[in-house]
Amino acid sequence: MKRLALVLLLVQGSFSFGQDYKVVQIPLPKSSEYRYAQCEPSIAIHPKNPKIMIAGSLLNDYYYSKNGGKKWKSKSLKSPYGVYGDPVLIFDTIGRPYYFHLSSYEETSHLDRIICQSADKVCGTFSKGTFPKPNGTKVQDKHWIVVNSKTNDLYMTWTQFDAYNSANPADSSIIVFSKSSDQGKTWSDPLRISKFGGDCLDDDETVEGAVPAVGPNGELYVTWTGPLGLVMQKSLDGGTTWLSEEIQLEKQWGGWTLEIPGMSRANGLPILKCDLSNGPNRGTLYLNWCDQRNGEDNTDVFIMKSADGGTTWSEAIKVNQDDSQNHQFYTWMDVDQSTGYIYFVYYDRRNHSDTQTDVYMSVSKDGGKTFVDTKLSRTPFTPVDNIFFGDYLNIAAVNGVIRPIWPRMDDGLITLWVALVNENL
Repeated sequence: MKRLALVLLLVQGSFSFGQDYKVVQIPLPKSSEYRYAQCEPSIAIHPKNPKIMIAGSLLNDYYYSKNGGKKWKSKSLKSPYGVYGDPVLIFDTIGRPYYFHLSSYEETSHLDRIICQSADKVCGTFSKGTFPKPNGTKVQDKHWIVVNSKTNDLYMTWTQFDAYNSANPADSSIIVFSKSSDQGKTWSDPLRISKFGGDCLDDDETVEGAVPAVGPNGELYVTWTGPLGLVMQKSLDGGTTWLSEEIQLEKQWGGWTLEIPGMSRANGLPILKCDLSNGPNRGTLYLNWCDQRNGEDNTDVFIMKSADGGTTWSEAIKVNQDDSQNHQFYTWMDVDQSTGYIYFVYYDRRNHSDTQTDVYMSVSKDGGKTFVDTKLSRTPFTPVDNIFFGDYLNIAAVNGVIRPIWPRMDDGLITLWVALVNENL
């Protein structure tokens, strides 16, 4: 097994948390005005030059680095349609950066569209934004995007609410899909891909957390969770047609909304990735999530996998390699397509009997059979439940360059951090 080298540097300074580990704090833009800025981070690494990377966080903040994440520049993103959170940052196959987000369009009083802004380069000017067709007063939320590495098509999935937070049984939530074949300039009309809907309460009975993934032959997969637990949809023609109904994969014990002490809210929404490497696990699908099957005081990180295009799946496998009865939560996952190695980042309380929280990374180099855990945070932090702390972390892995990103909270102040992890390939 090749040695994993951790290089963690503090940005714009020489302070280090110890002899072996350092961390990088990503600076908040001077123009940032949102009280809970630097939550819900997203990070992406340039596919052809891994020294170049981009990141985003609530509500409309954007960051980029040209030296592998040692130093970052930051600014606040603007759009005539408004920029209202849930940032998703990606590069396409030619290295064009995209920033997807919710809209706070002043002509409407609700989140009526998902906006795609793009630029020619990471330090360039972003476009005003494009979007799939809005649907009247319905609310559009919780999107995610993947790029088809062969066609450069962009695939986006999200939740549509008839009326957000409505308890009316006539109102429902569904999962929808749209694609762009021209670098985000235009989008196909949103298409419903979930046969079974959920309620609109943004809770366990809501269908949410749709994440798309592309297989080695262009197969398109989407997973999400809701009343039926973890489910999957599949398309073999780029999203034109889908299975007649979603396939049930696994019960999500305790539901997808989790009670975690010290957190204003928490979830275990799923993440889907496919191994596109030329390694022995090429084509394998990996589904990652958190649940409380081991007890309400013992949230854990899990993965299951499929080697036959989602027809059959393994049993749930626990990722975090501890025997504690404490919480591991807010997982995210990526697959390095140069090696097939799987990387996870999550919050972890294995070392504490209270709400002190560390950040851990796990890696599997054998297709999800075994895992090695590494603590990334040198010191724990203690969140408080009266301060919003976002819904997810993020991690990106490209050509042996791995960048987990997370917020931490100290005395009520939220800051954003990234670890510089490099494989000796």
